[in-house]
Amino acid sequence: MLTLTIIQILQVILNLVWWIIIVQFVLSLLISFNVVNTSTNFVRSLYEGLDRLSEPLYRPIRRMLPNTGGIDFAPAIVLVLLAILNIVLNNVAASAVMSSTV
Repeated sequence: MLTLTIIQILQVILNLVWWIIIVQFVLSLLISFNVVNTSTNFVRSLYEGLDRLSEPLYRPIRRMLPNTGGIDFAPAIVLVLLAILNIVLNNVAASAVMSSTV
């Protein structure tokens, strides 16, 4: 039962990271198209906070990727890795449930 609880906690954390990346992506688009302005303290603080949370995830991926100009593929790769990790956690949870019922 403890294994399932730990897996569920990890899945909540993965979902939180996923949403942080999505919100950061949408906010960066809004800033790029000048829908929102970074001169607003709230927008600037939100963007900088999201950047500080996500940068440790992007940094190792950006080192491995070739320079593609203005397009940053690191967020997309992190989202794919998060989806793969979620699948692995689901399979571990399923096997833990199967082994506990036998």
